[in-house]
Amino acid sequence: MKRILITGITGFVGKHLATYLLSQNSYEIVGTYRSESSLETIGTIRDQIQFKKIDLNDAQAVESLVLSTKPDVIFHLAAQASPSKSFSFPVETFTNNIVAEFSLLDVLRKHKLTNIRVVVISSADIYGVITPHDIPVAENTPLRPATPYAVSKIAQDFLSYQHFLAYQLDIVRLRPYNHIGPGQKEGYVVADFAKQIAEIEKGKKDDTITVGNLQAKRDFTDVRDIVKAYALTMEKGKSGDVYNLGSGKSHKIEDVLKTLLSFSTKKISVKVDQTRFRPIDVPEIRCDSSKFHELTGWEPAIPFEKTLEDILDYWRDVV
Repeated sequence: MKRILITGITGFVGKHLATYLLSQNSYEIVGTYRSESSLETIGTIRDQIQFKKIDLNDAQAVESLVLSTKPDVIFHLAAQASPSKSFSFPVETFTNNIVAEFSLLDVLRKHKLTNIRVVVISSADIYGVITPHDIPVAENTPLRPATPYAVSKIAQDFLSYQHFLAYQLDIVRLRPYNHIGPGQKEGYVVADFAKQIAEIEKGKKDDTITVGNLQAKRDFTDVRDIVKAYALTMEKGKSGDVYNLGSGKSHKIEDVLKTLLSFSTKKISVKVDQTRFRPIDVPEIRCDSSKFHELTGWEPAIPFEKTLEDILDYWRDVV
């Protein structure tokens, strides 16, 4: 049975990845976390995971973790994952996203652990300012980062590639586009919409939903489809290579909001709040994931409307 180490397992994607891998009955899961409170959100799979509390910026602690757990595969998910938050906390973003990954990779370099497969999660945000000519965005599209978060993810992406080239580590990089689903916290557009609707339905908020830029178009994929792609990468990804992951379809944020509102019987008004706008925003992003599809056959399976409905139902249970 393969032993898999997931950094940041209590995060949004980490929980879904662990849930999917455990459902296959073929993997032993070890997961890192930072705070006791985060364990409360892990759900019914908690007893099936070996948890390790660790600061991934602590190189000695990371070395001890890797050498003691002896994983066959590492999914490096731990990161400050909010592009919006990165404008307010750029130093925290750089530290969490770059230093933590270096600590991990340096252990593998130091001990020549070339037998451990590492799946590094970069981000489609690194493409940044997309022009109409770039759409759909392939892996060779120029990088024009528009957020501190994107800069940090470029560093993660290239740092792992450098370790593949220089030290022959078995690393595969992924650049997922916007992934959404039940369990995603506030600070992300669809979750923010759904939370506000749920609060209005329960009388915890006035009947006005506050929004930012509704004209942007984004490529959304259900996180439950994304983690299946992560698992396929573990088995089929080519060492040193990089793959985009997305639906290949773009949705206007305004249409996403309208669909969510259609699931509610409440009469809800919409108010645009300029403070929710980013300093720079890209009109449209759409993924070309044909490279990964040709390698693995992967494509999203969950209908977009079903994803939105599940997100709203999640927030109805939470608020």
